[in-house]
Amino acid sequence: MIAIVDYGVGNLFSLKSSFAAIGEAVVVTGDAQEIKNAEKIILPGVGAFGDAAKKLRETGLDKVVKEEAENGKPILGICLGMQLLLEKSFEYGEHEGLGLIGGEIRPISEIIPKDLKIPHIGWNSLRFKGEKSKIFKYINDGDFVYFVHSFYGAKCDESVSATAKYGAELTASVENGNVYGCQFHPEKSGEVGLKILKAFCEMEV
Repeated sequence: MIAIVDYGVGNLFSLKSSFAAIGEAVVVTGDAQEIKNAEKIILPGVGAFGDAAKKLRETGLDKVVKEEAENGKPILGICLGMQLLLEKSFEYGEHEGLGLIGGEIRPISEIIPKDLKIPHIGWNSLRFKGEKSKIFKYINDGDFVYFVHSFYGAKCDESVSATAKYGAELTASVENGNVYGCQFHPEKSGEVGLKILKAFCEMEV
């Protein structure tokens, strides 16, 4: 069973539907024990980093996610959920993240050309970095995935497993041991996204 963490932010219905499409059982839950009992954890998120981090702390689920990560359980953060895995964010102030992956979240406006629209919305190709990540076992370098974001992972070069080009090389995915993060939305990325979720589901605990 896979637990999708429900802490008040995230497009949970489309995520649940994507797992159903690949025949995987999931539970959408904010219950700490249910999350601990799950084989794997999905940390979703949409909206502002500060608000999401606050809600995660208020529910106590920040500690649960960190403890399960330390226990070796596979964890996948998606979009804002990926950003929360890093140490801190500079989105409308400075906010503390989970610190499961080194680095910080900064505005893409700092590194992309001024004439490009923000947020970055649309399909972009992935460029793998280093040894191919286990999460990409069923897809190819250059496959397209769907992004919606205004901030990106910075100072996390050692953890970057893929990038995407949008006026600059932006962090598309990160990983640190059993902790994975996708800035893009696998649940909105068609067959490529489903293959990524399938690879995550197959990871050994």
